[in-house]
Amino acid sequence: MSGRRLPTALKPGDRVAVVSPASACARDELDAGVAELRRLGFDPVYDESVFAHEAGYLAGTPELRAGAFLRFWRDPAVRALIAARGGYGSVQLLPLLDRQAILASPKLFIAYSDNTSLLSWLTCQCGMTALHGPMLERRLSRGSDGYDESSFMALVQGGSGLALSPDGLLVLHDGEAAGPLYGGTLTQLTASLGTPYAFDPPAGSILFIEDVNERPYKIDRMLTQLYLSGVLSRASALVFGEMRSCDEPDGRVTARGVIQRFVNGFRGPVVFGFPSGHTAGPCWTVPLGVNVRLVTRPHPSLVIEEAPVE
Repeated sequence: MSGRRLPTALKPGDRVAVVSPASACARDELDAGVAELRRLGFDPVYDESVFAHEAGYLAGTPELRAGAFLRFWRDPAVRALIAARGGYGSVQLLPLLDRQAILASPKLFIAYSDNTSLLSWLTCQCGMTALHGPMLERRLSRGSDGYDESSFMALVQGGSGLALSPDGLLVLHDGEAAGPLYGGTLTQLTASLGTPYAFDPPAGSILFIEDVNERPYKIDRMLTQLYLSGVLSRASALVFGEMRSCDEPDGRVTARGVIQRFVNGFRGPVVFGFPSGHTAGPCWTVPLGVNVRLVTRPHPSLVIEEAPVE
């Protein structure tokens, strides 16, 4: 992991800041998520900006959200930041964030969905590690029904050598490959292309791609965009999420079918159905920016070869 600065592993009593980089979180969901973080042994903190509203779908102005993010990131008493929820708006923070301040104080950021914009920037452009895992709303707030505690705790505390083998993983293309893991929600990854914050993982990366409520033709369009941009052709392996609610209502055209057709000529292993992000059941946690190995035999597994924290 040459050139990377790792965040510090979390331990009992560590302070974890809850932030809203995108849309606002319902107060009851935040309260329940905070209670779960406390049950796990952490000390959650937040300020009232998490409840701000702007334009009907944003958690306050970009300046307010970026200010809270940087304030907690710079706070030496805070060990990690976790998003309250996704929604929309995290991309608006990118021009307002201080890269040098981020690099000066490496911390874990835990999120998914719209916050892929931040996850991608932190991992691909800042050279840090991050976790694609549960947020508070509808995840931590629901306890074991909302997230997988085992993968979450193992990775925030420094687990490596983990073999993540959730039930239901389907092998679309056999093989084995190793490389650093990058990715997130497909909509945000493709929307970044052509901007100064473009998703641009290095050659040999393993890509994690997931989304929700996108029709199959849109999945095809976005994968085509990643292919034409060169991102897919540089990858050594592909891990797709559940792609929940991405099939046509009559079931005749499915996201899995689109992806299967799309990867027929792909040279590396491809698996489908990894439950991280927009999942029907508990959301698993995966590390971004660290070396992993994808194997399809005897059982499809994502093996975490390096810890995302030190």
